Amino acid sequence: MSREELVAMTRSLVEHGAADTMEYADEIVRVPAASYTDPELYEREKRNIFRRLPLMVAPSCELPEPGDYKAMDICGVPLLLTRQRDGSVAAFLNMCTHRGNPVVSGTGNATRFMCGYHGWTFKNDGDLVGVASPKDFGAVDKAALCLKRFPSFESAGLIWATLDLDSKLPIENYLSGYDALLDAFGFKDWTLFSQRTLDGPNWKTAYDGYLDFYHLPVLHKETFGADFFNRANYFFWGPHQRLSSPSKFVQKTGSDEQLDLTQMSDEDLPPDALTQGVWTIFPHISIASFYGGGQRGAMISQLFPGETVGTSTTTQYYVMENQPETDEQVKSAHEQFDFLEVVVRDEDYATGKRQHEALQSGMMKEVLFGKNERGGQVFHQWVDKLTNASDEELLEIFSAEQKQAAE
Repeated sequence: MSREELVAMTRSLVEHGAADTMEYADEIVRVPAASYTDPELYEREKRNIFRRLPLMVAPSCELPEPGDYKAMDICGVPLLLTRQRDGSVAAFLNMCTHRGNPVVSGTGNATRFMCGYHGWTFKNDGDLVGVASPKDFGAVDKAALCLKRFPSFESAGLIWATLDLDSKLPIENYLSGYDALLDAFGFKDWTLFSQRTLDGPNWKTAYDGYLDFYHLPVLHKETFGADFFNRANYFFWGPHQRLSSPSKFVQKTGSDEQLDLTQMSDEDLPPDALTQGVWTIFPHISIASFYGGGQRGAMISQLFPGETVGTSTTTQYYVMENQPETDEQVKSAHEQFDFLEVVVRDEDYATGKRQHEALQSGMMKEVLFGKNERGGQVFHQWVDKLTNASDEELLEIFSAEQKQAAE
């Protein structure tokens, strides 16, 4: 069923490309400029979106082996991911149940974590197994003092966690069947080649760019070229989106050759055609395919709000179908990843920072999203909807989305 849906999307893109048309939104949409600059709204978004909804916290290939762990901070919440002995992933609140000190930092491989403050020790499944100087401390129920566990889910080579210990929202409902389509990339068998973190503007300013092909031949004329495409059709699964250029051609992996999809049967459509474009996972992930180092690759951009309304951080993961083997392949892969850093850091995010500074003047009351910018329209509608939804309404919203996806 997932391949059938991918084929249907591809054929729709081919038809629009052959006819030189695209799908439009019904109207131009106006978004208050204050939605980018209001500090109180920003705090609500962090609380009601990033600390309440499932987040894609790591590609599976970042934690490939049992015992692998990763500690990170998301909007003030210390998170610990661990790969268990049985191959599953667990997500914990990275706070010792004695005094709240994080039990580990960074990444590595370990079966146990000892808090660096008083020496309490936890297994990587969260169980408390050692209290320092137990006779002096006094009797405690270790089973009641395990690391607190967040809801987590792994699918399509990606790991999600919800930073709400009491969340009742099933992550599967939240994804609305989208993960079954993402599985077409094959990430569960891919490898992590490199990663880095960039500073960016307001998180919505930054995310707007991932949902927008309109700017490509203008902002990126020196990197992609002034004749680059600027049209996109959009596909939706709840708040998650795919945008792809309507075209009857797709570039063959590792070659400058353009494949004419009108001359290919559905059975012969390659992964390049079925997964082309940008895939976004609300509220903070962008996935785009590239080729470097002799292998299929993808850049997964993981965006989080920063400490203030005008800041954000983005971790870029460059994942590859196979680890490059020769010096030439490694060099080529690094060149591709470095090129993407220039595009995002020096063009997208530099522009976003200037844009945010201008909006903070308060001299502009609204920004516009055209009929050709449907992705940005839908994104801001979902941000408003989910920021203002109660916990009960949240369950109803995604129960309905999951039901619709299953029909």
